[in-house]
Amino acid sequence: MKIYNTLTRTKEELKPINPGEYRIYACGPTVYNFIHIGNSRPICVFDVLRRYLEYRGNKVIFVQNFTDIDDKIINRANEEGTDYLTVSEKYIKEYKTDAQGLNVREATVHPRATENMDEIIAIISDLVEKGYAYRAENGDVYFRTNRFAEYGKLSHQPLDDLKAGARISVGEMKEDPMDFAVWKAAKPGEPYWESPWSKGRPGWHIECSAMARRYLGKTIDLHCGGQDLIFPHHENEIAQSECCNGVTFSNYWMHNGYINVDNQKMSKSKGNFFTTRDVAAKYGYEPIRYLMLSSHYRSPINYSIEIIEQCQAALERLYNCRDNIRFMLDKTSGDLTDSEKKLVEKFGSYRQQFIEAMDDDLNTADAISVIFELVRDINTALADNPSLAFAKESESIFNELTGVLGLVYREEDNSLDAEIEKLIAERTEARKRKDWATADKIRDTLKEMNIVIEDTPQGIKWHKA
Repeated sequence: MKIYNTLTRTKEELKPINPGEYRIYACGPTVYNFIHIGNSRPICVFDVLRRYLEYRGNKVIFVQNFTDIDDKIINRANEEGTDYLTVSEKYIKEYKTDAQGLNVREATVHPRATENMDEIIAIISDLVEKGYAYRAENGDVYFRTNRFAEYGKLSHQPLDDLKAGARISVGEMKEDPMDFAVWKAAKPGEPYWESPWSKGRPGWHIECSAMARRYLGKTIDLHCGGQDLIFPHHENEIAQSECCNGVTFSNYWMHNGYINVDNQKMSKSKGNFFTTRDVAAKYGYEPIRYLMLSSHYRSPINYSIEIIEQCQAALERLYNCRDNIRFMLDKTSGDLTDSEKKLVEKFGSYRQQFIEAMDDDLNTADAISVIFELVRDINTALADNPSLAFAKESESIFNELTGVLGLVYREEDNSLDAEIEKLIAERTEARKRKDWATADKIRDTLKEMNIVIEDTPQGIKWHKA
């Protein structure tokens, strides 16, 4: 598999340190609010990366953190008249609700910043001892960026250019505008932890360096996140980790593109800011996941009502195929015919095309196109009185490829299915008796339930409108 490495700006063969095992760190949310649709993109994209690597027979140790202490969390706690712990616990729970709705698997480990203070303090102590960091008079601790000669290598910006836009904010006591905080002294009334420098809390960047080292080692295979994290967050992670540990922090870096809303950058000030929960309440979670995978992960995505409805329609085509397969599993019998054997062989070529697309920098857009070609062939064959063996082969390849992308995971209410099947059976019996009035009445009832009936050689098939 080749991926575009942000560090080298080239597509490279993704080779793990330990053959057959990938250690991946993904930056998770700062838990002070519901996640927005922009947050959903890296969550879905890198969930697929993990699924695909496992599909190809690898072990994946996937670490995604929760930033559970931060200025934004403290501010939200003050607004709500509560404490940081209440806020972070609330929004970790809400995140998990959205992630489950998006069919995102839980990480191998979901570490929290507040649970890793010893590791964080140990790294800062090493940086101070080696001269890469220093304590300011107010108790803050800053990293000296000019001591790291390769600073800017991820964002590909020379240090002089970065310095040109750097400023020292009110209250900061830096030696240089480019220096960044690895420890912040607590202000009156703020939560704090004891440290050699002051009562305070970690800076944003240091927590990821600490958790990556603790759970994955000093050098990891791959680090991923949104494009907005390249600078300064990931740049600073590299500086801290490599100066402390003396080795490469991550061999590969992957970053997904931005999401626009109606072709404009999403922002609260423009009134085009949408949480994942808001969109899911109207359209469901799966169209959001489909949207995130329908374009190449590095390309920008545009969100609009029209586009999310197109995603809904595309998913319905996939669900109709799944329903067709399941219907035939109950209605047919027999072994593969000669023509079906040829089509099953073609299934193998679809699998290979799917793998080639995914091996080419996780090209989920092309992988989805392959699935729709497969669906076309399956639907055509199922309409021609197929064998049970063919229906089973169709189910296997369909579930295999959609499962890698984490799509077609919704199951209908079984109790409702039973009620519909009962009504269809009653209508069939009424037609046999030539009781057309009863048959029409049941048909109208089904129509009111948004159920479409289709007569086939194998019997009556139904699906939701």
